[in-house]
Amino acid sequence: MFPVSASGHAVLVVEDDERIRRVAVEALRESGFDVSEAGDGRTAFDHVRRNRTDLVVLDIGLPGIDGLDLLRQLRDEREIPIILLTARRGETDRVLGLELGADDYMTKPFSSRELVARVRTVLRRSTRDQHGRSRLEFDGLVIDGGTREVIVRGAVVELTAREFDLLAHLASAPRQVFSRRQLLQAVWHAAPGWQAESTVTEHIHRLRHKIEENPARPRRVRTVRGVGYRFEP
Repeated sequence: MFPVSASGHAVLVVEDDERIRRVAVEALRESGFDVSEAGDGRTAFDHVRRNRTDLVVLDIGLPGIDGLDLLRQLRDEREIPIILLTARRGETDRVLGLELGADDYMTKPFSSRELVARVRTVLRRSTRDQHGRSRLEFDGLVIDGGTREVIVRGAVVELTAREFDLLAHLASAPRQVFSRRQLLQAVWHAAPGWQAESTVTEHIHRLRHKIEENPARPRRVRTVRGVGYRFEP
């Protein structure tokens, strides 16, 4: 791992291909980021635990600890923005990575300018989300943006990062109807065509089983047929 001195946010580039890693590191360094690099998952995980890291650019195809396994470990460790890199063009890894909590996704080969732009966008969004945290309280349901906890009838319910974001987004605008496409863009930050709308349907299904007394007849997260979903306060 070779820290690169630069002002600004601390970004870790995790990529086993030295040529690709160097392109990403130099582009981010020239844009004012404080960049570190790692060629394998174990080194990357140790770095995140020991050093300030504001964002991780993570290759899926790593030796040793696979990129998706590292993504899971990082998500268990703490909330940190992650942009995935992959040479695979199939949908499976892309969908799985985003469902595990990745914030964005790029396919190799990629443009250095686009990488820098995406890093800036994800960091802006992450900073905005942190400042906008709030506590929403309804009858028997608490959604705490500061602790990222959901309490249902007095008991803490374990949600994944994406399930929490989905619930918080719906609950922040009670009774407003959101289409699946709108939710993909707002919660997954996915451009049209990147994510299947069935991803939203599956997350709604999981969410209902965690927060509803009767998931088959949901009280909170309601389906608006032919349109999408709304939250009932």
